[in-house]
Amino acid sequence: MAKSTADRSIIRDISLAPEGHLKIDWVNAHMPVLNKIREQFEKEQPFKGLKVAISLHLEAKTAYLAKVVQAGGADVTICGSNPLSTQDDVCAALVEDGITVFAKYNPEPQEYKELLIKTLETEPDLIIDDGGDLVTILHSERKDLAKNVRGGAEETTTGILRLKSLEKDGQLQFPMVAVNDAFCKYLFDNRYGTGQSVWDGINRTTNLVVAGKTVVVVGYGWCGKGVALRAKGLGANVIVTEIDAIKAVEAYMDGFAVMPMLEAAKQGDFFVTVTGNRDVIRGEHYEVMKDGAILSNAGHFDVEVNKLELEALSVSKRTVRRNIEEYTLKDGRKFYLLAEGRLVNLAAGDGHPAEIMDMTFALQAMSLKYVNDNYKQIGGKVVNVPYELDEQVARFKLAALGFGIDSLTAEQKSYLDSWAEHE
Repeated sequence: MAKSTADRSIIRDISLAPEGHLKIDWVNAHMPVLNKIREQFEKEQPFKGLKVAISLHLEAKTAYLAKVVQAGGADVTICGSNPLSTQDDVCAALVEDGITVFAKYNPEPQEYKELLIKTLETEPDLIIDDGGDLVTILHSERKDLAKNVRGGAEETTTGILRLKSLEKDGQLQFPMVAVNDAFCKYLFDNRYGTGQSVWDGINRTTNLVVAGKTVVVVGYGWCGKGVALRAKGLGANVIVTEIDAIKAVEAYMDGFAVMPMLEAAKQGDFFVTVTGNRDVIRGEHYEVMKDGAILSNAGHFDVEVNKLELEALSVSKRTVRRNIEEYTLKDGRKFYLLAEGRLVNLAAGDGHPAEIMDMTFALQAMSLKYVNDNYKQIGGKVVNVPYELDEQVARFKLAALGFGIDSLTAEQKSYLDSWAEHE
């Protein structure tokens, strides 16, 4: 007899399910685009008979995406993509809803890795990945589990960088859709979603005022733009640091101070890293920071704030509040690291608002169907979300908002399509 999802799953506590169901019901009521896609999937059954593995920040919005994919006929297995963003009550609710879950809040590093591998040991046909963790395992220590994978979709900038490196080396074994590069992802999720959720996480964790303080935003991509915009709205003085001259000029034109990190480190009260790179705050910066500086990361991995160098400069370390670690330096200065340097908006908050993730996860669901329909033609490549899918998500969003837009007349379309001299 086949095992039930409860028997197969590894979670913290199934008795937490009632609270998880309430969370999922709440986001369900605020995700009209995903609800529209669920209706289509229930009718069309695009994933009937297929296994889908998902690795995303395992909270209520992700849970609802898993249920939408399940509604399309898939046998879904899900794990977390960050040890501190998994919500145990949501995991329990998903198990009750027939989804296999391999996830716990804050497991030991080795157990966290084992949960990722267990997810892949279900031998999925399709995957949804975050940061490239599943794909990396499939192309390194567990190549044997890649044989059934038709393709998948990737959520993040960091993951896409890893995928493109695999593709460049001719190693990518199956197609992956770069969801992060879709207009409806980076324009809304990365900018407005990250901007709001980062400050949600910082504010609820520190309970300190932002107005009048100096906020240093490290990196001015779409996520950095959102973080800086919301910091400005909270009344902060904002400094941007960059390595890209064009983005630095853009930050200046947007009204922010721009300077090298070593200068910014002397002035910042709050620091938010959003680069996707490592060691953007490190020893030389700690040497000049003000007493009481608050350090946080909104990039994918916990490597942007160099913790080893911070510990080496410190004489003591203690937890002073949930998700706040105090480091005391030899000269008596104290710095405060939020959420162990992991994603502050998810590890110390609830992530992006439901209405924002509605669009992103709609792209994920539609991209998964697209890659399943076209994997043989695409091959081992990283491909963009087709524009028509991107636009469809936006049209669903407008319809949910009750807004309409214009269409070109035949004459206007002909005018735009003509190469002849315009009159």
